Amino acid sequence: MNIPQESFGLGLRVEHYAALAEPDLVSKPDWLEIISENFMVPGGKPLWHLDRLRRDYPVVMHGVSMSIGSADPLDLGYLRELRALADRIEPAWISDHLCWTGVDHRNLHDLLPLALNRATLEHLLPRIAQVQELLGRRLVLENVSSYLQFEADAQGEAQFIAELARRSGCGLLLDVNNVYVSSRNHGFDAQAYIDTIPAESVVQIHLAGHEDQGELVIDTHDHPICDAVWQLYAYTLSRMGPRPSMIERDDHMPPLPELLAELDQARALAAATLAQALVPA
Repeated sequence: MNIPQESFGLGLRVEHYAALAEPDLVSKPDWLEIISENFMVPGGKPLWHLDRLRRDYPVVMHGVSMSIGSADPLDLGYLRELRALADRIEPAWISDHLCWTGVDHRNLHDLLPLALNRATLEHLLPRIAQVQELLGRRLVLENVSSYLQFEADAQGEAQFIAELARRSGCGLLLDVNNVYVSSRNHGFDAQAYIDTIPAESVVQIHLAGHEDQGELVIDTHDHPICDAVWQLYAYTLSRMGPRPSMIERDDHMPPLPELLAELDQARALAAATLAQALVPA
């Protein structure tokens, strides 16, 4: 299943199941992103809704529990269930987060950052290869927002991710909001981060809102996208060209038309940015 580069999606949430299935919906997302774990079940209503919506929308899968960076061995049972769901709905791609989510077989239900050094890189490479072999698909990994840095860090996050993508062959899900959040929390240049990410590896872009507490910015997905993130998104497109882009909203959920209006804002900004990029200097 092919999703065009210049296309715009939404994260599928329970609150919008019914509205997205309406046949006379005027403005629609081009595709939907599901949280994989919500549908890794043998049956029931979630899968019924997904099967119904899958007839009308292309789908990508986005997970939160692979824990690719954990010291624990990969959970083969989890990966088999993930593969079964992928075989059922045939997503355009499967993504998860560049992080760890637990240890000693306990899921902490948080996306925890990794030390950015050679030991972490060498730990990740065979695990990514194993996942890609088991899924029979390229794995796409997302940069997470972070609130601390490690003394063991040997390079910046963008440099680390660029080398990981080059050596592993994985794709990247570039979360522009996460870049902005982390740049505010750690004081790095968000545009320089974007410049470092290899454009050819970027499969998808995430957009979202956050909570700005001044000295601390928290990735909450419960606000509209702010002007600074829109500006960073425009910069990203000007550097990389069009990429499938979507809006994540997980709390303070607005009615679907409000989210679709925000998605139209992304469409308009992308069109204007890409048109400007084609104008001769």
